[in-house]
Amino acid sequence: MTNSHLHAASGRTQRGFICVSSSDDAQAVLPRLPEFGQREEMAERTMMGRRCAILRAYLFTLAVASFLAAAPPARALRFELQSGNTKCVSEDIKLHAMSVGKYAVVNPSDSGPLPDSHKITVRVTSPYGNSIHYADLVDSGNFAFTSNEEGDYLACLWAPDQKPPATMVVEFEWRTGVTAKDWPNVAKKGQIDVMELELKKLEDTIKSIHDEMFYLREREEQMQDMNRSTNSRMAWLSFLSLAVCLSVAGLQLWHLKTFFERKKLL
Repeated sequence: MTNSHLHAASGRTQRGFICVSSSDDAQAVLPRLPEFGQREEMAERTMMGRRCAILRAYLFTLAVASFLAAAPPARALRFELQSGNTKCVSEDIKLHAMSVGKYAVVNPSDSGPLPDSHKITVRVTSPYGNSIHYADLVDSGNFAFTSNEEGDYLACLWAPDQKPPATMVVEFEWRTGVTAKDWPNVAKKGQIDVMELELKKLEDTIKSIHDEMFYLREREEQMQDMNRSTNSRMAWLSFLSLAVCLSVAGLQLWHLKTFFERKKLL
C-alpha cells in the first residue's frame, strides 16, 4: 500500500484525522472508521434533539403565556340562591398568593331599588378554618388577602330564611395570582404605555406558569411518596395475611391430627 493510499485509508472524519504509521495499523483502523463516524453522528443528533426539545418547551411556554395574557378576563359566576340555603365556592390557592373577590346581589327590577329581603351573609375561610372575611346581611361587598396557608379556600354565601321564600341571583367573582392584579391602576401609577403593560402581563404570566410547574412537581413528589408508603404498607399487610393464613392452616392440621389420633384412626 502506497503512502497516498495510506493517507486515504487513515479515514478523514468530520472532526479531524486518524493517523497511522504502517499498513498493518491501517488495516486495524479501517474497520473502526464507520463505527467512529456513527458515534460522532449519533452524538450530534442527540445534542440537536436536546436543543430542539428545549426550544419547543420554551416556545410552548411562550405561546401559552401569550394566549393567557391576550385572553379576555373571566366573567363573574352567576347563580341563584334561595332563602334558607347556602352555596359555597372553593379555590385552590398557593402559599403567598394574592387573591381578590367581589360579590353582589342582582336587582330583579331595573327601575326600582333592591328589596330589603335580598340580603346575604358571606364568610371566607382558610384551609385550616381561619376566618378571612365575614359580612352579615349585605347586598354587595369585596375581599382581598394574601394567602398564609396553602390549600382550598372556601367562600360560603348564605341567604336568611324568609316567609314566603325568595329566590335571588348572586354574582360572584374570585381571582387569584396574576389575574388578581389591578392592571389599569398599575399602568396609571407607572405611566407606561400599552405595549409595556402587555409585556408586564406576559412576564407575570410566565412567572406564574413557572411557579405552577414547580408546584405541580412538588405535588407529584408528594404523591409518589404517598404511593411508596402505601405500597410498603400493603406489602407488610400481605405478608401478615400470609402468616395468619399459614398459622390457621397449621392449627387446622394439628387439630385434625389430634382428632384422628384420639379416634384411633391413625
